[in-house]
Amino acid sequence: MIRLAIKVGLTAILLISAPLCAKAQTAIGVSYQPSLYWALPFHYATVKGWWKEVGLAPNFSTFPAGAPQIAASAAKSWDVGGTGSVPAVLGAVRFNILTIGITNDESKANAMMVRGDKFDEIRANPKLLKGQRLLLTTNSTVDYASRRCLSKFGLAPGDVQFVNLGQAQIITAITSNNGDVAGVWAPNTYTLEERAHAKYLCSGADTGAIVPGALVVREDYAKEHPDEVAKFLAVYLRGWSWAKANPAKARSLALDFYKQGGLETSAQAMDQEFELRPTFSLDEQLDLMSRASQASVADGWFSRIAKYLVEVGTIPSAPESKSYISDDFMKRVAADPKLRAFATEFSGK
Repeated sequence: MIRLAIKVGLTAILLISAPLCAKAQTAIGVSYQPSLYWALPFHYATVKGWWKEVGLAPNFSTFPAGAPQIAASAAKSWDVGGTGSVPAVLGAVRFNILTIGITNDESKANAMMVRGDKFDEIRANPKLLKGQRLLLTTNSTVDYASRRCLSKFGLAPGDVQFVNLGQAQIITAITSNNGDVAGVWAPNTYTLEERAHAKYLCSGADTGAIVPGALVVREDYAKEHPDEVAKFLAVYLRGWSWAKANPAKARSLALDFYKQGGLETSAQAMDQEFELRPTFSLDEQLDLMSRASQASVADGWFSRIAKYLVEVGTIPSAPESKSYISDDFMKRVAADPKLRAFATEFSGK
């Protein structure tokens, strides 16, 4: 009888200590862009087995940029994911995409860069940009940041020739002397530094423009599967929590992840990624999206980006931020003791 009681007690303890282990795994489509810093939590979760712990079985789909990623949502090819703030707003207008969190602050990682042999001259007189070709990916965060940089230099968008290229094409063009000025996001910024000796002329941060990344979900999926969306967020938050507690291991896995996506980068460049791109804990996310007394911080960030999209003619009018930015799912994580503990385990909060 004593042995039986001990067995029963141990069984109860095990059940309590592993509340997130699910018998069945729910499939969920996760979209992202490969070899990007903000997608690292997806990789960490896969390596560490965290998806299984919350009962999710991710089906990953990757895209070269945000615009095609968002467009693919129309076919329901993915359910949740991460993307840039510009495509997130575009997705809200055209495809009923909700923003449910912030991946990172990439204001310093979206920049205009100039080839090394041209840099000093242009830095001394940015007006020399007038009439030049600016290679960048349109309808993207770096498009937004670059236009803010031009304004800072006293130039209008019409003063330069925008050339729409994918980021890989831009790198090829600059490194082969087929372009001098480019708008790129990290880690492509580091690649241009290393291969073309390019230098930063201006970043979004230099203009006071906050460029957030967005965690997104299809609105119809969110309505039908709110618990799965909350679990997805918990996994993502756990990734950054773990990375901050284990910086050396996080960087090592990040180098592997970038390589898998077809991008070789240096340890020094990876250090820059972690230093230049702030990420946010669960409580910080809630603070950024809180509308307790007025419009949230996130509302302000995305409203300015929506204004830019109207100015360039991509969308006819700016959507009300409350219509597509929702903190409901972050609140679900915070309100569930098991999910909160899972998401914040390594942060001690």
